Amino acid sequence: MSEHIDKTDAQWQQQLSEEQYRITRCKGTERAFTGKYWNAKEDGVYRCVCCGQPLFDASAKFDSGTGWPSFWQPVVEDNVDTHDDNSAFMRRTEVVCSHCDAHLGHVFEDGPAPTGLRYCINSAALQLAPK
Repeated sequence: MSEHIDKTDAQWQQQLSEEQYRITRCKGTERAFTGKYWNAKEDGVYRCVCCGQPLFDASAKFDSGTGWPSFWQPVVEDNVDTHDDNSAFMRRTEVVCSHCDAHLGHVFEDGPAPTGLRYCINSAALQLAPK
């Protein structure tokens, strides 16, 4: 995608549902096993709900048993950014969309081969585009 997206909170609130806004713009988390895509099996590409940037291919999705959609790699490494997250008395790595800074979830080093990574992503941050 082209240049970085910068919108006001009011613009994001107008574009997104309350849940999408809380998760993507306020770094929220949906409850496990409640999101639209935690158990989805459809083929396609998961895009950022805020800007449409391709994030994860369904072929990289796996059942982690956590209750959130989990992927072992992004579509393109540069489409996501990571940041240290020391909130909630934990040390984690936050995953955000590189195009609009939407909070997506977190990445952990307990995933399957070949990467060993588990991108644990909130369903409300995603929109599945079927192939």
